[in-house]
Amino acid sequence: MIRDPHDLQRYTASERANHWVTGICFILLALSGLSLFHPALFPLTMLFGGGTWTRILHPFIGVVMMLFFVVMFFRFQGLNRMREADWEWVKRAKEMVNGDDHNMPEMGKYNGGQKLLFWFLGVAMLVLFVSGIVIWRAYFSASFPIGVVRLGALLHAVFAALMIAAIIVHVYAAIWVRGTIRAMLYGTVTRAWAKQHHRAWYKQMTGK
Repeated sequence: MIRDPHDLQRYTASERANHWVTGICFILLALSGLSLFHPALFPLTMLFGGGTWTRILHPFIGVVMMLFFVVMFFRFQGLNRMREADWEWVKRAKEMVNGDDHNMPEMGKYNGGQKLLFWFLGVAMLVLFVSGIVIWRAYFSASFPIGVVRLGALLHAVFAALMIAAIIVHVYAAIWVRGTIRAMLYGTVTRAWAKQHHRAWYKQMTGK
C-alpha cells in the first residue's frame, strides 16, 4: 500500500510476512512457555487447550519460529554488520533517548541499537533451539544425560527471559519512534521519517 507516491519502500510484502509470522510465533511461545514455567501462570495454558496441549504445541511452534527466523536472518544479516558509525551511535544513544537526535551519526537502514538487537536475537534463537531440542521430552531428552538436560532447561529459561525483555524493548522503541510501525504494516515510510532517523539510507534511496 503506497499512501504517497513519494514515500520510500522499506519492506516488501514477503519481508513483512516473514516478520509477522516470526513475531506471532514468539508471542505464542512466550505465553505457553511462561504458563509452563511457574504454577501461578499455569492458567495461561487454557489459551492452548490445557496443560497437555500446551506441552505438545510449544516445541512445534518453536520449530516454526526458528525456520522463519533463519529466513529473516539471512535476508538481513548483511545490513546488520556493525560499522564505526554504529558504535558511535550506541555510545551516544542516551542523547536520542533524551529527545536530542539531531547530532546523532548518520545511519543506514538500521541503527546501532537495531543491529545489536539483531545479533543478540540470532544468538538467543540458536541457544533456545538447541536447548529446546535437548529438553524436548517426547522425542529427544531421553537421549541425553540428565545433567545435560538440566543445563538445557536452565539455558532455555534464561535466554527465554532475556529474549522476552529484548522484544519488549524492541516493541517499545517501535511505538516510541513514530512512523516505525507503519513500515511493518504497509512497507513504506515518509521521506521526512527516513531523513531524520536513517539519513544515510535516505540518501541511498533518493540519490540526494
